[in-house]
Amino acid sequence: MNMKLAGQRVLITGASQGIGECIARAFANEGCNLALTARSADRLEGLAASLRAAHGAQVDVLALDMTCPGAIADIVAFAGDADILVNNAGAIPGGTLWDVDEDAWRKGWELKVFGYVNLTRAMYPRMKERGRGVILNNIGNGGQNFDFNYIAGTTGNAALMAFTCALGGRSLEDGIRVVGVNPGPVATERIGKVLRSHAARLLGDEARSGKLMAGYPLGRAATVEEVADCFVFLASPRSQYTSGTIVTVDGGITSKRSVA
Repeated sequence: MNMKLAGQRVLITGASQGIGECIARAFANEGCNLALTARSADRLEGLAASLRAAHGAQVDVLALDMTCPGAIADIVAFAGDADILVNNAGAIPGGTLWDVDEDAWRKGWELKVFGYVNLTRAMYPRMKERGRGVILNNIGNGGQNFDFNYIAGTTGNAALMAFTCALGGRSLEDGIRVVGVNPGPVATERIGKVLRSHAARLLGDEARSGKLMAGYPLGRAATVEEVADCFVFLASPRSQYTSGTIVTVDGGITSKRSVA
C-alpha cells in the first residue's frame, strides 16, 4: 500500500537504536527525508550511511543531549520545515517508589516527559503556520497498566497519554494531527534487560527470562517492525482523520484484564 509519504521530512528523536532506528528505516522505505537526533554520533552516522545506501534517502543527523540548555532550539533549527515529528527519545527507570529516588525520577522525566512536551511546544507553531503537520508520541502501555514496580514510568506515560489527547483533541483546527502509540513489550535490548531483572526478582534467576516471555501473546514480544509500521500508517494521509487518541500495540495485553 502506498502511504503517500514520499518527499516528506520526518524528525525522529532517539533515532539511533531500538524502535527509533526501525521507525527511521520504515520512513526511509517510504521515500521520506529524515532528520535524526540522538546522543550517539557514531550510531547516528552508521544508521544514516545504511539508509542512504539502502534507499537513497536524504538523511541529516544531529548528535546531542536533549536535556541540555538550548537543545530544543537546536533541534528545531536542525529540523527545518519538518512535516512529521516522532517523539521517541527517553527511557524512564524501573523500580518502586523507594527504588527510584528524586534525582533518577527527574532525569527520566526530563528527557521523555518534558522532552516530548517541550519539543512539541516548539515545533507546533511552525506546523500551524504551514497549516499541516503530524506529531506522533511513542509512549508505552505502562501508561494504561499501572505498575507498582515501574512507578516513575507508568506515571510518566500516563501523563504523556493525557498530553497527547488534550492537544490532539483541538489540533486539527490548526491542520495538525497529534497521536500517541503505546507499544507493549518490544524485542529490543531494553526489554531483554527488563525481563532479566524481572526473572531475577520473581524467579530467582535472570537466566529464566524466557519463561516470562512465554506468557506474552503469541509467546513473544512485538517486533520493532510491527511497531514502526504502525507509526508510518498513522503519519500518512491514509490516517488523516486520526487525532487526539492513543493506539495500543501490545497483542491484547492491556485488554485481557479480568475480574475472574
